[in-house]
Amino acid sequence: MLAVMSAKFFLMNAAKRVAWTAKHPLFELRLAWYRFNPFPWIVVAVIAGIGVAIAAVIEATGELRAERQEMLCLAKNVYFEARGEPATGQIAVAEVTMNRLASGRYADTVCGVVYQKSWDPIRKRYVGAFSWTELGELPAPSGEEWRRAVTIAEAVYTGRDAPVLDDRTMFYHATWMKPGWAHGKRQVARIGGHVFYR
Repeated sequence: MLAVMSAKFFLMNAAKRVAWTAKHPLFELRLAWYRFNPFPWIVVAVIAGIGVAIAAVIEATGELRAERQEMLCLAKNVYFEARGEPATGQIAVAEVTMNRLASGRYADTVCGVVYQKSWDPIRKRYVGAFSWTELGELPAPSGEEWRRAVTIAEAVYTGRDAPVLDDRTMFYHATWMKPGWAHGKRQVARIGGHVFYR
């Protein structure tokens, strides 16, 4: 008899307990969690993560490629402007190029600085900041002199070594020349076959 009464009491209140539990937010949350199938969301998260990783790799690769191109432009400038010079003279040429970039008065990339042209009213044509850029198609750099130019360009580009010139030195010419613009500049060094100015 006691068992029957306990069962009857349990069944009477069971409906109220189920109704209360169903309305309780924590219960609804737990119920939603048990019904939730996480597999599709895991797949979406994994795919999104892979996409983000691929995008980061592509961006990093592009940045490395652009940086490599910048160093090659600097190396070509060293090679064609000063390959016969002592290492200090080659470093100085690379530093002038980088000083121009840092000054903000020239192009905003190393390649832009190297290949920059400006109008010359006397010659009535655009002239290159570095004379070799006006010579048209040149033979591809090669050999030990090219390897040396690349090494120097990388060292100057990354700032690995102490500079030879101060950061205001932005001009130079060959020692055998007497350009008119040099009269308005301050000479800071003579290295190998070049005179440097700020």
